[in-house]
Amino acid sequence: MSYQKYGIKPELVERVKFKLKNPVIKDRMRMLISNVTKYDLQDRVKVRKLVKSAALILHENLTELQEEQLVHFIVSLKIDPNNTFHLLKLWSMFR
Repeated sequence: MSYQKYGIKPELVERVKFKLKNPVIKDRMRMLISNVTKYDLQDRVKVRKLVKSAALILHENLTELQEEQLVHFIVSLKIDPNNTFHLLKLWSMFR
């Protein structure tokens, strides 16, 4: 399963990966998602709010379409942040 199937552009992913190498930004993102549960990641409203907050932290101007693509991607993956296997799958998708 690839993020590109959801219409997410590789250029966006590369920019975000580069920005996350900055320890300050990485810390702010960790704080944003520190208390997120798998149920939060299935709620489209909460996911949209997380995507908007992350975009602000990363100084990324997302279009409505990009935002919707990211929300659809996150919800459809059914990610459990406490499941190591899920996190490894995500890591391998974006390395």
